[in-house]
Amino acid sequence: MAAFAKTSPISLHPDHPHHQTPQTHKPKALSLSHNLHTHHLSFKKTQELSLSVINTSSSSSSITTHNPNSDICELCLAGNLDKALNHLDSMQELQIFVEEDAYVALLRLCEWKRAYDEGTIVYSYVSNSNSRLSVRLGNALLSMFVRFGDLGNAWYVFGKMEERDVFSWNVLVGGYAKAGFFDEALDLYHKMLWVGIKPDVYTFPCVLRTCGGVPDLVRGREVHVHVLRFGFESDVDVVNALITMYVKCGDVQSARLVFDRMPRRDRISWNAMISGYFENGECLEGLRLFFSMRELSVNPDLMTMTSVISACELLGDERLGGQVHGYVIRTEFGADVSVYNSLIQMYSSVGHWDEAEKVFSRMEYRDVVSWTAMISAYENNKLPAKALETYKLMELEGVLPDEITLSSVLSACACLGHLDMGVKLHELANRTGHISYVLVANTLIDMYSKCKCIDKALDVFHSIPKKNVISWTSIMLGLRINNRSFEALIFFRQMKLSLKPNSVTLISVLSACARIGALMCGKEIHAHALRTGVGLDGFLPNALLDMYVRCGRMRPAWNQFNTHKQDVAAWNILLTGYAERGQGAHAVELFQRMVGSNVNPDDITFISLLCACSRSGMVTEGLEYFHSMQHKYCITPNRKHYACVVDLLGRAGKLEDAHEFILKMPIEPDPAIWGALLNACRILRQVELGELAARHIFEKDTTSVGYYILLCNLYADSGKWDEVAKVRKTMRQRGLIVDPGCSWVEIKGKVHAFLSGDNFHPQIMEIKAVLEGFYEKMKAAGFNGPEKSSMDEVEASKAEIFCGHSERLAIAYALINTAPGMPIWVTKNLFMCQSCHNTVKFITKVVRREISVRDTQQFHHFKDGLCSCGDVGYWGKSNM
Repeated sequence: MAAFAKTSPISLHPDHPHHQTPQTHKPKALSLSHNLHTHHLSFKKTQELSLSVINTSSSSSSITTHNPNSDICELCLAGNLDKALNHLDSMQELQIFVEEDAYVALLRLCEWKRAYDEGTIVYSYVSNSNSRLSVRLGNALLSMFVRFGDLGNAWYVFGKMEERDVFSWNVLVGGYAKAGFFDEALDLYHKMLWVGIKPDVYTFPCVLRTCGGVPDLVRGREVHVHVLRFGFESDVDVVNALITMYVKCGDVQSARLVFDRMPRRDRISWNAMISGYFENGECLEGLRLFFSMRELSVNPDLMTMTSVISACELLGDERLGGQVHGYVIRTEFGADVSVYNSLIQMYSSVGHWDEAEKVFSRMEYRDVVSWTAMISAYENNKLPAKALETYKLMELEGVLPDEITLSSVLSACACLGHLDMGVKLHELANRTGHISYVLVANTLIDMYSKCKCIDKALDVFHSIPKKNVISWTSIMLGLRINNRSFEALIFFRQMKLSLKPNSVTLISVLSACARIGALMCGKEIHAHALRTGVGLDGFLPNALLDMYVRCGRMRPAWNQFNTHKQDVAAWNILLTGYAERGQGAHAVELFQRMVGSNVNPDDITFISLLCACSRSGMVTEGLEYFHSMQHKYCITPNRKHYACVVDLLGRAGKLEDAHEFILKMPIEPDPAIWGALLNACRILRQVELGELAARHIFEKDTTSVGYYILLCNLYADSGKWDEVAKVRKTMRQRGLIVDPGCSWVEIKGKVHAFLSGDNFHPQIMEIKAVLEGFYEKMKAAGFNGPEKSSMDEVEASKAEIFCGHSERLAIAYALINTAPGMPIWVTKNLFMCQSCHNTVKFITKVVRREISVRDTQQFHHFKDGLCSCGDVGYWGKSNM
């Protein structure tokens, strides 16, 4: 009988993923071992199916045939996939021929139910029974595998098909395009034309979307020609795809020409053109087209309204945004969550977080995008505490965060220094798999870096499988702010081996170069910026200027200053450079030039100017500038300005005036203001007033190491060693650690770092020998060198416990490895003690070299036994 015709199984190629070894068919009396098969019927059910195949009529001896293929089709129509597969299994065991209709029904049901495993089982049966595939069966397999994203099997099926129709090509082209293989999809389209298959209305939208995805305007125009050649220029769907293609390729004018020539438009046409203008930055044109749409009584949909709201955001037009908001409320879109989310984003972008908050509070239903938009609104408007509060409410509502939520909340944690919260979010990201998103990993790096956990930031960085430019930039900036700039330069060189740095990366690395005085590295970055054409991007020109100033090279700094736009930030950088050198007269002259150039000073300008006056002893001028801030320049002084005035008066020896100034301030003094007074007391050794300042400081700040160091030095300079011991004990109890002294010197383009007490440098013996020679010469000349023997001298050395003397090692190394007469430039991470200051002055007198040392407070330029700071520094008048 035909129903029992046997079909020989055909094995697939051994390399194919679904290859199966041909099996010998067993008798109809099935063995019990088949009960272990995934979709197999039990022995009893197999017998029942066998008996149901032949029905004997009670009134006749004729045999009526029952077709099990119809049962499979009916089960598939009912959506019962498991039973349909059971029937298929038993038919294979009984060697009953499976018709094409049954296979097609099963494949379509597997595709509809997203049942990949079941679909591959059906495919294996098809492959075993068919050496070649018909168009209908092949298309069903193609459609299923493309829907599953299995392009390998889809391509294999495509190759086994006896014939292919336009549907076959459309499905495969669409599959490759959806997977992001745009070039392959376009190649398939051209092969389709070459074999003589005429494209249809489904072909062109797919191919045009592919051209837009590349984007490839040349190929897109070629497809446009094909649209005209095959007569589809009047099909709305095809023309809409043309508009989208031109928009994605950035050719808005061609898109508008196509739009204007359309004999008939639907809302998709309008949306494509309107959003196209917005995507290409032509928001006003897009809004004009939106108003034309309303005049022609074409009703907008959700996509239209979200696009228009996004345009208001891009324009920063809060008034227009408010009008669109009012329109939304009056229409049926007022209840849609996506529109509310767009409104929150729009108000946030123009700085109206309070309006965004009102929109959020009126929402009846909030999805994860709503919560994320509100959290981002707070975070972007510098309200990190509110962002964290909103996230906690989101948790209480049981809404799971996505990768963007986690990134925004982690940014808020970084701003507030909430390490505990950040660690919990890190654990959550690990549990939910969001750590695999590079966006989350990059934000974690930033959070750990700002919370002073740079080692954890490095762990996260090294765990990222595919690091992007932001990953590298974040870790380099993190190393910089954690005083590991030397490592940041190493990371920069590693990054250049695989990725091209952008302007933000270069700014971060230039900051590291400035921190350790790596002039040659900074020059290399400058040359790279000019070669790649980013030398004028954003803040990069000012970052280069800052690098030259901090490396002490004022002539190249002036050249850089004169080659780009001289904004207020550029003037401020130069003013800061003169302030660090204690060159108050130059700073005042530069300020006058700045005002004469019609550049309005800002609050940072006056901080630099007041610092310059303070370090130059220009008390009268400094007070005049302070009083002119508000009256002449309409700048309200902040706490930093008041701290500068306290420093100005204190350095001039007017401690009582400084104290009285603090007490009469219109705002409450912070630790920095009292710290300025404490520093002045240390210089002048006024213990009682210094202790008063310290008490005020530690009432509000018990974690800043610098204030403890100032107090220690005050006691040490006054000979109160018991008090020094008490302060240091308090520091140990509170877990406060002083950074080890480290100095950097650049020799022949390579930066060398020296830690305090470094005994592991390859040339340490030579370095120590050179220094010992200078110490002996200092003693012979009658100066107190560092090597002391009396008890008083030992106590004097205790006053230098926070210096480390690392700059001496760097200077000695430079003397050994550079030619005589060459200037030496050293950068230090701590402030320079008086002993080191005197030692370097003596060295310059002996070797006849210029030596520059930049510590955390100012620039010291030594020449012929003198220093540019006038021997005042931070210790009062020198004894040398």
